[in-house]
Formats: sequence, structure tokens, C-alpha cells
Amino acid sequence: MKADPTQQLQPAADEGTPVSVRIRERLLAARKRFHSNDNIAEFIEPGELEALLEEVESRMQGVLDSLVIDTASDHNTGDTARRVAKMYLNEVFRGRYTRPPSITEFPNAEHLNELMIVGPITVRSACSHHFCPVIGKVWIGVMPNEHTNVIGLSKYARLAEWVMGRPQIQEEAVVQLADLIMDKTQPDGLAIVMEASHYCMAWRGVKDMDSKMINSVMRGVFLKDAALRREFLALIPKRNGN
Repeated sequence: MKADPTQQLQPAADEGTPVSVRIRERLLAARKRFHSNDNIAEFIEPGELEALLEEVESRMQGVLDSLVIDTASDHNTGDTARRVAKMYLNEVFRGRYTRPPSITEFPNAEHLNELMIVGPITVRSACSHHFCPVIGKVWIGVMPNEHTNVIGLSKYARLAEWVMGRPQIQEEAVVQLADLIMDKTQPDGLAIVMEASHYCMAWRGVKDMDSKMINSVMRGVFLKDAALRREFLALIPKRNGN
């Protein structure tokens, strides 16, 4: 039986297609959203992240060329396109391209049911409007029940890092983190407060160096019990560190 010539040509066609296009086509075929703060790791095949880095480097070099920067002779920017591509994919936007951190969950054997607070957890993200840094702190309050899954304290920081490692707006980031922790631990209640500096305000625009944004998400018993909310907020250390 003769081989199907269209099947022989297919790999060559794939090789000529940018890896970003192949990933995008999978997302569209699955009808999955791929906004800036979505995780798309499920649709990236082995080896494609390295290829995507090469593609981003090439596109970033085009941006530098359009900014009329002579990277060929400028010793300061000769490797900037590569450095920026690695920074985006492997560091500041890593939460888009990697699967969630491995989290070991333990049963609540002692039936703990007292308020637990973790924080401040330092978080770093980037504003999805200007790709400027967003740097701040997060406090997480958990009200467990006998069925709650218990996770290590450091795991809250890992989950926060994974969610924040995407182009974000702070309001949506906190909701994403709350959804993730609720799913992982199934507590009676969850409270999250985030306070952050936005460099899209400090570095550009109004250039206000002192403004911060504070927002919160309350779930479960924290929504219903005003006294519990007050207890959580009162136990969060003051912003001056005292």
C-alpha cells in the first residue's frame, strides 16, 4: 500500500508554522480562553516552550529594531531580545506556561477549626495594561473544617507565585488565587487581602511613587460572619511592619 502523500507533507508544513500559531490553534479547537492571565500549559507540547522562546526573541528583536536601537553595535543591547524573551517565558510570566505546582494535601486528622493566617507573602506580577511590575504582599486567612485538606504553609506561597506569574490586574489575580485555594483545600471560609505597588502609576502616567492598591476577597463564613472578618483584618500586621 502506498503512503498517503498528504501525510508525508504534513510534518514539513508543521515545521514551517510558528509554534505560537500551533498552540493558538489547539486552544481555539478546544474553545479555551487564552487571555493574558490564563494558564495554557495543557496546550503546550514537549519542546515547544523552547521553540516559543526562540520565536519571542525574534519578535522582540523586531521591537528593538522599530525603536531604532542599533543592537548590532550597542554592547548594552546586543543580547537584550534574548534576555527579555527568557524573562517573560521563564520568570515573570511563567505562570502562563507551566502546570500548577505539585501540592501535597493531608487530611485534617485533628479536626482543626480555628482561624489560620498565612502572610505576608511577597508577590510579583506585571500589569496587563503596560507590562509594568506589580509588587506587593498577600495575607491569606483560612477557616478549616474536619473535611478540609491541609497543605504546607510554603505551598500557599507557591500557589500565589503561580497565579501572579502572569500579566494581571490585581482585582482578578486575587479572585483567581481564592478560587485555586478553595478548590485545593475546601475550607469553611477563605479570606485574602492583597496590597501592592503598581509601577504603571509610579514609572509612567501620574508618576505617583506612594500610592498602593488594597483589595480583598472573602468566601464562605468570612462573608457571613462580620466578627470573623474583623478578627482576620485585626490580626494582619500593620503595613509599617509593626
